[in-house]
Amino acid sequence: MTTRTLAVVSAGLGVPSSTRLLADRLATATVAALRERGEDAVVEVVELREHARDLADAFVTGFPNAALRAAVGTVTGADGVLAVTPVFTASYSGLFKSFVDVLDEGALTGKPVLLAATAGTARHSLVLEHAMRPLFSHLRAITVPTAVFAAPEDWAGGDGTSRELAGRIARAAGELADVVTGRPASARPADPFADVPSFEDLLRGNP
Repeated sequence: MTTRTLAVVSAGLGVPSSTRLLADRLATATVAALRERGEDAVVEVVELREHARDLADAFVTGFPNAALRAAVGTVTGADGVLAVTPVFTASYSGLFKSFVDVLDEGALTGKPVLLAATAGTARHSLVLEHAMRPLFSHLRAITVPTAVFAAPEDWAGGDGTSRELAGRIARAAGELADVVTGRPASARPADPFADVPSFEDLLRGNP
C-alpha cells in the first residue's frame, strides 16, 4: 500500500480557530477518501501562526531560518496540500500570503491543492474563486474543483458541522484523493540550505 503525505497549511490566528477546525475536518476526510482508494496517508500540519516571526525575519534577512525551511519542505514535499485561511478585508490573510511569498518559484507546480477558507459571514465565500484560486493558478498548482468555505452557521450541526458543509468537505476530499492517487508518490526535495550556517551562528563568528 502506497503511503501519501498530506500537508495542511492553516493560517488561523486563534487557539482554537475555526480555520484549524475546518483544516482538520478536511484532512480527516481526505485520509478516509485515500483509504477508500487503497492508499494510506500521513498528515503533517503547518500552523502558520507559529511561524509569524520566522516569516518576518525571512523578509528582512532574505533567508528562511531552519524552522521555516522545515515548514516549507513539508508543503513542497507533500503529495497533496490543503490550504486553509481566514478571510480578512475580502481576501486571504496577510500571514497566509507571506508564507506563499517565501516559496521558491515553481515549488508548487503540478501540486494538487484543496482550497478552503473561513469568515464571519457567508458573503466572503467569493474569496475562494476570486482571490485564492487565481493565486494558486499563478503558482501552477492543480486546484481541485470544489473549494470549501465555512461561515459561523456552517458549524451548527449536531456534530458541529452542518449537512451542507459536511457534503462539501466530503466532495472536495474525494476530488483531492482522486488527483493524488493518479500521480506518483512525491519525494522530499533536498534542502539547499542544509549546510549553510544559521544567521545567529554567523553573528557569533561560528561559520
